[in-house]
Amino acid sequence: METNQLEGQFKAITHTILKRKSELALQREAADEHVYSKTITDSLTSWRENLIDIYGQSISKDHEETIDRLKQWGGKLVDLLVELELPLDVAIQEVRFYRDTIGHIIKNEAQKYQFSLDVFYEVISLFDAVVDEAVYWLSISYTRSYTAKLMSAEYAMNELAIPLVRVTQKIGVLPIVGDLDTKRAQVLMDRALEQGTQHNLDSIIIDLSGVPIIDTMVADQIYKVISALKLVGIETTLTGIRPEIAQTMVGFGIKFNSILTFSSLHQALEYLRK
Repeated sequence: METNQLEGQFKAITHTILKRKSELALQREAADEHVYSKTITDSLTSWRENLIDIYGQSISKDHEETIDRLKQWGGKLVDLLVELELPLDVAIQEVRFYRDTIGHIIKNEAQKYQFSLDVFYEVISLFDAVVDEAVYWLSISYTRSYTAKLMSAEYAMNELAIPLVRVTQKIGVLPIVGDLDTKRAQVLMDRALEQGTQHNLDSIIIDLSGVPIIDTMVADQIYKVISALKLVGIETTLTGIRPEIAQTMVGFGIKFNSILTFSSLHQALEYLRK
């Protein structure tokens, strides 16, 4: 079969698929077991039509061009899924549905044009590759987007969990509750520097009475926070170091000789006010 003739037939298959785009989108909507609001349904319908369009165009378009469209399509869909709090399997079910539906259309068109086995295999293999790419870009985009959302939520939660309380015109208190790991220590530093300079504080008290364990790593992170504050002219005082934690710190060789420490927040405030 001549190349030009094949290209014409491939375009005809594309045309057949695109002509049924709205019908196929509604067909999936009717088969969907989930019940969505009108807003979500309209968004999914638009997305389904975009996917069908990409699938149909992939029969007669350059493969690289199709992949570029899939990347953009995957990113937009994932934003929609995350925004609407829908799981990834919703999108993958859609991809699989149209693999079967459009696969049948390709088979029927191949029979109509009497494709040889080799030509049919070429077309269906190309289509399967596009479907696999669709699943791949969905998974990659969803993972990236969801991870970014989790990290943003975690950072916001840590910010709320490390509030700077301004007790006088020049003194602020940072009460720490719970485990202090590297991430929380970074939030602590950001919070202390940002709020300390914003309020023009002279001193910040870091209260550790709610921290269950202080090891060498935690102590190192605290020391970095203190050093950073000192560079911007803010002195740091530590409170709430319990006797058992103090013993552990001495055992690890951790020293805060140059830093004011008090057993309670009350004692530190009394000292700094004087």
